[in-house]
Amino acid sequence: MQNNKENTNAFLIHISSFTGYLFPLGSVITPLIIWQTMKDKSSNLNEHGKEVLNFNISFSLYMLILGTSIFSFIIKNIWTTLENISIGFNDFYFFNNFFNVLGIASLISIITFSKVALIILGAIKANNGEFYKYPLTIKFIK
Repeated sequence: MQNNKENTNAFLIHISSFTGYLFPLGSVITPLIIWQTMKDKSSNLNEHGKEVLNFNISFSLYMLILGTSIFSFIIKNIWTTLENISIGFNDFYFFNNFFNVLGIASLISIITFSKVALIILGAIKANNGEFYKYPLTIKFIK
């Protein structure tokens, strides 16, 4: 019975990552709180908590980098459009920059859907008593 409760708690640590869609930094704060309250109960819960936190911090860092790059493309797009208005509007420059922004936005969408799938996969594995190692995770907490 103890192992079943431990699996359920590990499942909750993984699923708590979805709170990031409810409030900012929720995908880091909520698992952190749950991990801090349960890490002394079991080494298994300690490892699950570290893995979830490392994944969510890494993901947040990746999204910050992509968000910053899309912001620079938007500024470049506005600047180029304003430049072209004064010399005669050229559709090529506008659409070229628009597709750059659209490409990065598509990449952000793909990464977000991947995050959802990975969280679900990690939660299912944790509920079955297995340890799930998230891909492309930087080990901030060792």
